[in-house]
Amino acid sequence: MTTSPGRSPDAGEHGPDGPGPARAADPADLLAAVGRSWTWILASAVATLVPGILLLVWPEATLHVVAVLIGLYLLAAGAFRFVETFARPEAGHRLPGLLLAVLSVLAGVLCLRDPLQTITALSLIVGLVWLVSGLLTLHTALAARDLPHRGFVLGAAVLAVVAGVVVLALPAESARALTRLLGLWLVLLGLAEAGLALAWRAALRRGAAADMFARPG
Repeated sequence: MTTSPGRSPDAGEHGPDGPGPARAADPADLLAAVGRSWTWILASAVATLVPGILLLVWPEATLHVVAVLIGLYLLAAGAFRFVETFARPEAGHRLPGLLLAVLSVLAGVLCLRDPLQTITALSLIVGLVWLVSGLLTLHTALAARDLPHRGFVLGAAVLAVVAGVVVLALPAESARALTRLLGLWLVLLGLAEAGLALAWRAALRRGAAADMFARPG
C-alpha cells in the first residue's frame, strides 16, 4: 500500500506530465520527483493488482507458486515505498516509509525461502506486513494534516489493517483457501491505490490549470 505524495500540487514545480524546471540532478530530488508522480502510485497499484488477480483466477496454484507471487509482490512493494518516502519534504516523516520498505523487503525474502513455505508461515508473514503497514500509514495520515487526499490514505490504511487482522485471525487451512484470501485482499488494496493515483492526477491537473489562469497575459 502506498501513501499520497507529501505536498499539494504546485504547477510551477511539477505539472500533470512530470516535474517542472529541473534543478541540480541530486539523487534525492530525482527520487522525490518520481515519488510524487501519479504514475508511480498507479504502477504500485498495478504491482498489487496483478498478483491478486493471478491468485484469484488460479486458485489451484501450489503453495510454492503462491509464496513466490507473494514474495515478489512484497519485494516490489518495498521498492515502491522506498522511493515514495522521498516525496515527503520533511525528513522526520520519512522514517515510517523507510521502516515499511525494509519490512516489505525482508518479508519478501522470507516468502521466497523454501523452509518457510508453509501455510501458517505465509499467513503470518503477510498478515504482519499488512497490519504494520496499515498502522504506520494510518499514523502518518493522522499526523500530517496537510497530506493531500488524506481521506483516500486513511481509507487505504484502514483496509490494510483489516486485511492484516483477517489473515492473522482466520488462518487458512489449505493452500486453496489461502490463495483466495490473499488474492481478494490484494485486489482490494490495489484498487484503493489506483483510486488514490487517479485522485492525485486530477489534483495535479487542477493545479496546472489554476496556475495557467493565474499567469498574466
